Amino acid sequence: MSQLSWIFYHGSMNELHAHYRLLLGLDDQWQVQNVDLQMEANSVVIQLRHSGGKLCCPECQDECSRADTAPTRQWRHLDTMQFETIIEAAIPRSKCDRCGVKTIAVPWAGKHSRFTLMFEAFAIKVLQAASSVSAATKLLKVSWKTAHELMQRGVERGLQRRDTDPIETLGIDEKSFGKGQDYVSLMVDLEGSRVLEVVKDRSEASCDKLFDSLTDEQKSGIRAVAVDFWQAFRNSIVKQVPQAKIVHDHFHISQYLGEAVDLVRRRENKLLRSEGINDLTGTRQLWLYNEETLDDATQKQIEDIRQVAIKTARAWGIKEMFRDFWTYRSGAWAKKFFDRWYAWAIRSKLDPIKKVARMLKKHLAGLLAYFEYSITNAKSEAFNGRVQAIKSAARGFRNFENYRTRILFYCGALKMEPDFSH
Repeated sequence: MSQLSWIFYHGSMNELHAHYRLLLGLDDQWQVQNVDLQMEANSVVIQLRHSGGKLCCPECQDECSRADTAPTRQWRHLDTMQFETIIEAAIPRSKCDRCGVKTIAVPWAGKHSRFTLMFEAFAIKVLQAASSVSAATKLLKVSWKTAHELMQRGVERGLQRRDTDPIETLGIDEKSFGKGQDYVSLMVDLEGSRVLEVVKDRSEASCDKLFDSLTDEQKSGIRAVAVDFWQAFRNSIVKQVPQAKIVHDHFHISQYLGEAVDLVRRRENKLLRSEGINDLTGTRQLWLYNEETLDDATQKQIEDIRQVAIKTARAWGIKEMFRDFWTYRSGAWAKKFFDRWYAWAIRSKLDPIKKVARMLKKHLAGLLAYFEYSITNAKSEAFNGRVQAIKSAARGFRNFENYRTRILFYCGALKMEPDFSH
């Protein structure tokens, strides 16, 4: 190589090293030692070295001497022109009089991470935007396990940064987990539209754990909690936030009434089929509709069936009438309506309807609380839909912590990006 060629070559390499040093945001303690372009592996390895001198203890931040150097490590970085880019460095270990020997922090990656901060920030955006985790893994060229690790680190950062601002209204609900009678319980900030925490089981103790995720100041500021009739949840709410009103809303109540109507339908259908009448067969979904949403064809279908399925039609009418309860502007008028509705339901001679009516009367205070605090579990139910999609996409979860991480990643409204300020 001629002297002129040598000058140009080394000048270009110095510029390349300076370019990567600038892109990585390195300070004076770190230098780019080499940039190794590996064409066959379709990768670029950027080798860094520490410039020496005094070190900073990663625990107490005191200046200290150097003990030794840890083995060479690698970190995945953002791709360079579609080439997988790897950062490689041997990190010095500090000798601190107070904390002992510690591996120093590096400016391009978080503690114990196998990825640079820039890659983690990019991966979080891809995982949130992609149609599924599988799709994101293909775009990022990582495994499912690696993607979960990135989500877990993001959730941990987000929970550490979560504010302790006052929360006035909560929603507490359950969601199935795995097979059988396994459940998880979710706490939702209704005004903030975010899942605050997820715990295993749906017991009183598990609900207590949900409240443990809040500060004492936050708990003292809660005014109302939307919840279903599950006694374990109610017990925990009374114990943890005694000043809060328990509010029952039409989402769970509609479900109970809908199930009662279907139970009446199944019993009547069995009786009619024994007489050779099959009009009720296959009509389960029909009786879940609300009357005002029926088109002309469906309305006629119901009218025709009502001539035969008298009990089912009466149960459906009772269900539909209760929907007027939520239209009143005050609890006093709603109470008068409820008394009339309850009398009709009890006289209906339909045991499933009578059972639900008695349950509603038992919890009437929670129903009437809706007119003081107009909160519903609609957002909790919406999150339930998202949680179900998460569960389906992962073909079920055998590990609760993985399930919790995924829910908080997508529904927690967390600030999960790495901090580049250091």
